[in-house]
Amino acid sequence: MLALLRPELWHLSVWLLAGLLLGFWLDAWLGMLCLVLLTYLLMQLRQLARLVRWLERDDGAEPPEAGGLWGRLFDILWRRQRTAQSEIHRLQGRLARIEESGQALRDGVVMVDERGDLEWWNPAAQRFLGLHRDKDRGQPILNLLRDPHFVAYFETGVYQAPLLLPSPVLEKVQLECQITRFGENERLMVIRDVSRQQRLERMRQDFVANVSHELRTPLTVLAGYLETFVDGSQDLPPRWRRGLVQMHQQSRRMEHLVKDLLMLSQLESSVLESDREPLPVARLLESIRQDALAVSAEQSHSDASPSGSSHSISLEADAQLFLLGSEQELRSAISNLVVNAVKYTPPGTEILLRWQLENGGARLEVIDSGKGIEPQHLARLTERFYRIDKDRSSTTGGTGLGLAIVKHVMLRHQGRLEIRSEVGEGSRFICHFPASRLANS
Repeated sequence: MLALLRPELWHLSVWLLAGLLLGFWLDAWLGMLCLVLLTYLLMQLRQLARLVRWLERDDGAEPPEAGGLWGRLFDILWRRQRTAQSEIHRLQGRLARIEESGQALRDGVVMVDERGDLEWWNPAAQRFLGLHRDKDRGQPILNLLRDPHFVAYFETGVYQAPLLLPSPVLEKVQLECQITRFGENERLMVIRDVSRQQRLERMRQDFVANVSHELRTPLTVLAGYLETFVDGSQDLPPRWRRGLVQMHQQSRRMEHLVKDLLMLSQLESSVLESDREPLPVARLLESIRQDALAVSAEQSHSDASPSGSSHSISLEADAQLFLLGSEQELRSAISNLVVNAVKYTPPGTEILLRWQLENGGARLEVIDSGKGIEPQHLARLTERFYRIDKDRSSTTGGTGLGLAIVKHVMLRHQGRLEIRSEVGEGSRFICHFPASRLANS
């Protein structure tokens, strides 16, 4: 610091010494000293004024000539200004490229500020949503997109899954909207045209539903005749009787498979009715528990277990906690979870059903103390026909669609399925329901 000020201090000292000598000669040293200091101050103010004028010009002109500290200050500011201008040009070029790439995107992109007003969008979004660049900028997005599903999706602030909605301006165009938060509660909307994917998915669903429907009648006929033949097969050779029993078992398994496929198609293609009566979940769980005990007893008898023991199924349920939803769908989903616990755990295993409040909603748990599931399988358990042990699944008669049905039922009730399991410790299947699905008894 002292080294930086030394030239200026030396310059000031020379001025003061000259002033003092002149003052003593004129016998007015104090007045001459004040005059020297005032002159020095005016010189500094002049340099400061030159600096301000140069900064106010902002036209890229070179700084004025100056010496000493003022010269160094002008040079430093000049270098910083050139660096800043270069960085500004670089950032402007990058922003221009980003905007140009956004303009070229086939997907629509919309930026919404923290108040929910439209800030920017690209041509694809303009085409999908019918936005007008001149009059819609700064308008609340909910004033322009009034689809009830979009309004609810936007206002809830829960954007884990995308939303499907029809285009407000393009006929037969289905859009997928995904919202991401950024900055100070600002939102970025990405909008894709998924009409083709939706048509293909609808074709797949229709194909599965039609094939399943067409198979149901002949399978029922075959199973009925095979059951009749099995009942009268006592006089047949053991080899033929064994073949008839196996055919009857496999026909029943195919019937269950067709039934589950039809159930999945219905869940995927229909809309859940909103005017549902409050469902007494505790009573539903007790009914499912009784059915599961019957399945367990039948399984223990067919397995010829030495102990003859069946599963211990207990229930802990809040009888005052009701749910808005489809009783048929929820019964199917919960039954799949409980029957799976019975089928894939040995006799004598404890199974617990629990229905209770949790933060912001309610949870239904199916807990078993079986052998558990290895971690690499957990993420794929809800996939159609995914099996951990194919040999074991075929012996239990499962279709591989049970957990897929559970997943779709939960999605239709704005819930989610969570699976926790540790090898040797058992498994826990948790259905989380939002507060909007709860009802008072």
